[in-house]
Amino acid sequence: MLGSYRAELLKLRKRSAVWVLFGAGLVLSLIFGYLLPYLGYATGDDNPQTSGIPRAEILRGMLPERVLDNTIGGYPIFAGALALVLGAIVIGGEYTWGTLKTILTQRPGRGAVLAAQFLALATMIAIWVLAIFAACALCSIGIAAAEGSAMNWPGPLDLLRGLGGGWLVLMMWCLAGAVLAVAFRNVALPIGLGVVWILGIETLVAGVVSSLLPDLKFLANVLPGTNAGSLVFSVTGMAADDAPPGVRDAVGGGRALLTLIAYCAIFAVLAVWTTRRRDVT
Repeated sequence: MLGSYRAELLKLRKRSAVWVLFGAGLVLSLIFGYLLPYLGYATGDDNPQTSGIPRAEILRGMLPERVLDNTIGGYPIFAGALALVLGAIVIGGEYTWGTLKTILTQRPGRGAVLAAQFLALATMIAIWVLAIFAACALCSIGIAAAEGSAMNWPGPLDLLRGLGGGWLVLMMWCLAGAVLAVAFRNVALPIGLGVVWILGIETLVAGVVSSLLPDLKFLANVLPGTNAGSLVFSVTGMAADDAPPGVRDAVGGGRALLTLIAYCAIFAVLAVWTTRRRDVT
């Protein structure tokens, strides 16, 4: 399986779509985490979006002490949608191009091939998380130096918890895209269904339950996006009124962690079971 893993890493490294998706996630993180807030900070009272917010508080949100907020704050929705697209492209592309049959004629079995693809995706997601963190950290350092502010960083354990939680959120969405790709054996439909779910359906369901059907709140609390947002909220410790879309204190951090791990396991098992049970054509 090690050979298959290396081959999958090579494929991911050479696929332009992987780096386009990473670039989109990086740009979104920097724009919403630093560019727009800094413009609001620089314009001060002239900007209606920051009216009534102390300039010191706006600046604080861009300093190193809040680097985790800006790194993983967009993971439950925006970066999660990109991770889902990554999983769908990598797994579904083998069906679209007809290359899966060629791979399976070689030595690895179906389960080994899929496991190698999942490990390669997990590695790529880790690279995404670390690279986005590095870019956000550099922006924080630059802003702190320019404004003469203190550079207080989160503790090592806080950084590890935050980056690990962010990786788990993206990996869960990536495996969701992968299992949809296996189920439909293509790329377009899984991407469409997955992105619509992340950006629209789940938010709508959570809103309807909270406002009209409070007795069904337990159903909303088991949804993947709800637990992804709760995990990010837990590991960052951001204020509820300052949290980005999708990040909220719906369930406890421990429950969110276990739920996301369960989703990852379910998605992986479903993908392997489906791949082994039916024809790949």
